[in-house]
Amino acid sequence: MGVVVFGASSQIGYFLIQRLLARQETVWAVSRRSRQSAGEGLHWCVADLPKPPSLPPEPLRALVSFGPLEALASWLSGLDEAPVTRVVATSSMSILSKAESIDPVEREIVRQLKAGEEGLVRECERLGMAWTILRPTLVYGAGLDKSLTPIARRARRWRLFPLPLADGMRQPVHADDVALATLAALEEPDSAGRFLPIGGGERLAYRHMFQRVRASLGVVTIPLPVPRPLLRLLVRLVPTAAGPVSRLERDLVADNSELEQVLGVRPRQFQPQASMWESVYQ
Repeated sequence: MGVVVFGASSQIGYFLIQRLLARQETVWAVSRRSRQSAGEGLHWCVADLPKPPSLPPEPLRALVSFGPLEALASWLSGLDEAPVTRVVATSSMSILSKAESIDPVEREIVRQLKAGEEGLVRECERLGMAWTILRPTLVYGAGLDKSLTPIARRARRWRLFPLPLADGMRQPVHADDVALATLAALEEPDSAGRFLPIGGGERLAYRHMFQRVRASLGVVTIPLPVPRPLLRLLVRLVPTAAGPVSRLERDLVADNSELEQVLGVRPRQFQPQASMWESVYQ
């Protein structure tokens, strides 16, 4: 019996597939495009939910999703029978950290996250499938994220590294640790029916997180401190920056105590390396 992975070409999907194949599991990878070569134990299905994917006729033991939960819930709503007995999916800690954002675009993201979580829970319970939803913080590690990786790449190209002078705490989590937590949730019955926050194994101030990224680049860059007056000017010039700038002094962290107690997973500290800013699919 295999595992179907939606969002298989994502950064977490990349690491989960490697771990599943190492356990000699059969993986049915669903994505809008295949980024890895199919081989023994790995089968690709190109699809875009909520359009029905072409799943295998044989029984599947679990479903994992790293894509939009609204689309997954919409697909499940058209089924009369459960395709699996176990579902593990990722949402985001943004559902809490951006709930009161001054940016309407970010508030819409929160609305979509809430609707996706509620829809998935509703469809899982209707079909009789056990579910677990992981809520990661800032995810990095595969060169595919849209937060730290673009900053690292621009700094390499320009040889300048902006360092916002902000002290809000951050807790970046490696994509492979989220994949490990996903595996653990598939095997642990007590994780069913839970929303589990997952952050990295270390909390550090925003400016210190950026300093570590700069130190990991493998090239010499000139630090460019960005004090608060310049940040306020940035918001005036680029209104879409208002949301991120407003959170620089806030602590955006996760409580890993339930994760550790239920799944026994202890994510690594934030020690980025130069290779992490290159796409794993290059």
